[in-house]
Amino acid sequence: MTFDLVLRSRRTVLPTGTGSAAVCVTGGRIAAVLPYDAQASTVEEWDVGDLALLPGLVDTHVHVNEPGRTAWEGFASATRAAALGGVTTVIDMPLNAIPPTTTAAGLAAKRAAAQGQCHVDVGFWGGAVPDNVDDLAELQEAGVFGFKCFLADSGVPEFPALDGAELESVARRVASFDGLLIVHAEDSGVLAGQADDSAGTGFDRFLASRPDEAETSAVATVLDTARRTGARVHILHLSSAEPLPLIQAAKDEGVPVTVETCPHYLVFDADQIPDGATEFKCCPPIRSAANRERLWEALGSGLIDFVVSDHSPCTPDLKRRDTGDFAAAWGGIASVQLGLSAVWTGAALRGWTLEEVVERMARRTADFAGLAGKGRIAEGCDADLVVFDPEAVSTVDAAALAHRNPVTPYHGRTLAGVVQATLLRGVETGATPHGRLLRRPVSAVQPAPR
Repeated sequence: MTFDLVLRSRRTVLPTGTGSAAVCVTGGRIAAVLPYDAQASTVEEWDVGDLALLPGLVDTHVHVNEPGRTAWEGFASATRAAALGGVTTVIDMPLNAIPPTTTAAGLAAKRAAAQGQCHVDVGFWGGAVPDNVDDLAELQEAGVFGFKCFLADSGVPEFPALDGAELESVARRVASFDGLLIVHAEDSGVLAGQADDSAGTGFDRFLASRPDEAETSAVATVLDTARRTGARVHILHLSSAEPLPLIQAAKDEGVPVTVETCPHYLVFDADQIPDGATEFKCCPPIRSAANRERLWEALGSGLIDFVVSDHSPCTPDLKRRDTGDFAAAWGGIASVQLGLSAVWTGAALRGWTLEEVVERMARRTADFAGLAGKGRIAEGCDADLVVFDPEAVSTVDAAALAHRNPVTPYHGRTLAGVVQATLLRGVETGATPHGRLLRRPVSAVQPAPR
């Protein structure tokens, strides 16, 4: 057999561990994984020696914002940034595009906007808002990966939050067709009581306006709703460690819940954030160093299932750097290109292996999305591969990143690990987009909680 490509590395991260291997690719898929020195007939051969060979990452939390807010971000720029960061699959959030992905027509508009622009494979979440419960089954049939809802203000008027009764109704409808409900879990009632405290340039005031209690209360509501309805639920971007005991108890009971956190919660801490540095604003917020360490512990134990970017950029003016007012600034972190290096930097300091990072940014996220052919280097899987130098370091220059607007809190920060090349189905990503638009696999079922 003649392969299209054989890629050899002495540090190949395989499901069985890291070792020497020759990864053989035919027709965009991994046809064989052979010993490093195995003889193979091939059209093209790469030998990357001691550089690491990883499966492409799967980032299930990306806000592309196109159509409607393409000045904030778009498919071409977001997916190019993803590819440069070793991400080969993204699942796009249903906001902040206009129209949002809350109807089949909104999904069609998304697909039309994305067509021919994507440097990586792209799937789509649907949205659950107060007036679209009757649209959810049609969106499921159209191939969305699940349904996002907010329990607090989303920041954009076309995507309102659900109240308690609406959450119950949505959860029951989603459970009726074994869908997946993913939740921005902050309690609007708790936040309303803190609203007057967030104005100004001090990050401490903004942090106080979104306390741990807001997440804990909302997570409790989501878990209780899952218990009553049988809905599969997922907690988005967990920033507070306070809800972790509730999540542990729910998992121990067999409640079908999974949880993610994000690189910015694992890298930064509140005491590092200068006054007026609104590029650090996100909701829920970055918290204390002690809280960060509890998140790392939960990620290590499997209580937190995986890490995704929550890439949520905007135009520079919306970050209000001119005034430094956290209350007025858009809340979102631009980081899809930096997640692997950011997490590896923190993980290496804590004695983690590269295998452990890949597990939480590729295999588990692929399984969560039901993409069995992604997130691992194994025969039959898509040849989504990343050549990565774990020992290299680089200093982030926001202007050199590929996402649309040069704003990120990582600017000037030195990170460990550099992506040297990214291949999507065996072809190196570059100037010509060759990503595909994905539909939820019909058999996709969320993995059982660990």
